[in-house]
Amino acid sequence: MVKRLTDKITFRHGATIDSRIVMPPMLTFSGAEDGFATEDTIKYYEARSKAASLLITEYHYVTPTGGPCSVPGYPEQLGIQDDEHLDSIKAIAKALKKDGNKAVLQIHHGGREAMGRAAKGKEVLAPSGIDFSFLSYPVREMTDAEIENIIKDFGKATKRAIDAGFDGVEIHGANHYLIQQFFSATSNIREDKWGGSVEKRMTFALEVVKEVKRVISEYAPKDFIVGYRISPEEIHGSAVGYTYKESTQLIAEVIKHEFDYISLSIWGGYDAKPKDEEKSFGQIFKEIVGEETKIIVVGSVFNEKDAKDAVENHTDLIAVGRGTLIDPLFGQKIKNGKGETIISKISPEQLKYTYWTKGLQEAFTRKDSLGLPPLPGQESILYLHESVFETEE
Repeated sequence: MVKRLTDKITFRHGATIDSRIVMPPMLTFSGAEDGFATEDTIKYYEARSKAASLLITEYHYVTPTGGPCSVPGYPEQLGIQDDEHLDSIKAIAKALKKDGNKAVLQIHHGGREAMGRAAKGKEVLAPSGIDFSFLSYPVREMTDAEIENIIKDFGKATKRAIDAGFDGVEIHGANHYLIQQFFSATSNIREDKWGGSVEKRMTFALEVVKEVKRVISEYAPKDFIVGYRISPEEIHGSAVGYTYKESTQLIAEVIKHEFDYISLSIWGGYDAKPKDEEKSFGQIFKEIVGEETKIIVVGSVFNEKDAKDAVENHTDLIAVGRGTLIDPLFGQKIKNGKGETIISKISPEQLKYTYWTKGLQEAFTRKDSLGLPPLPGQESILYLHESVFETEE
């Protein structure tokens, strides 16, 4: 059977969405001090309530040591580290769900990547106390007690997401943040139960999985969605944290806990492949998870044609990131049979329809995009950069 973008999809626990389009988690550069949502945050998410059928928030750090991971001086990454943040995330859930699509909150700990925390003069934790040449601050190896508490904090954050009205949570195990750091042989050199062999390096991720699932079983509706995001490989030249052969081993263990989906964070495009392999990452991981668990792949989709190719050949659902940054109605246009009207390039004229936060506009009007992947047409808006945050860095 040919898969269509407009197919209805029912996840293994019963939640249904009305297309194969997903909005992946993307940093909004909009949080107030300590990660509270602002008016800027809510306007951005309200504008994207029709961007896709499954809408995933930016990463929310689950405990004070977990963030912020955003660039110092810019508005902060959002947080979910205590009950004081409930109103903040309730407002985001309401904004995303206002047109009937499903909203998932991504839960996260930055580990060594908590650069915003370092800029505040606070201690930054990591699986191992390695002197990373690419960091301008030191990190301290976490104690066993700290690890156990962070696992519990993932559970507490899940309960807050449930109470706030989200339809699911996504565990962020990708992009060099804490869960990936524990799994990586280059950042985890521990010799206790949390590190060493591949199996031991899986321990932290699997304990987080167990705790999140425990809370969901106790408090969430039956159809609550649970997903896990992973970077399929960590290879930087000769430094190999892990390959897809090891990450598929991890995912084979994760899905034993009945996950609704596995999301692959891929920089090379939705059809990217491991070196010397014929199959794409999406195809490889689909063989691991089977039919009950869906695969989501993200990567360089800006139009209906590429989204269609992705689901026909590489994945169950296609996550459209930069495409929904440019056109917040991306998914709705496809559902309405108007995919040809999707705006695929940013321009000064389109900018007013993006409802970007001030932080996002400042990021994408810099030549370096603050390290974010560039947007098609980005050169046309560079003149709008105001340097309103740089003075504070």
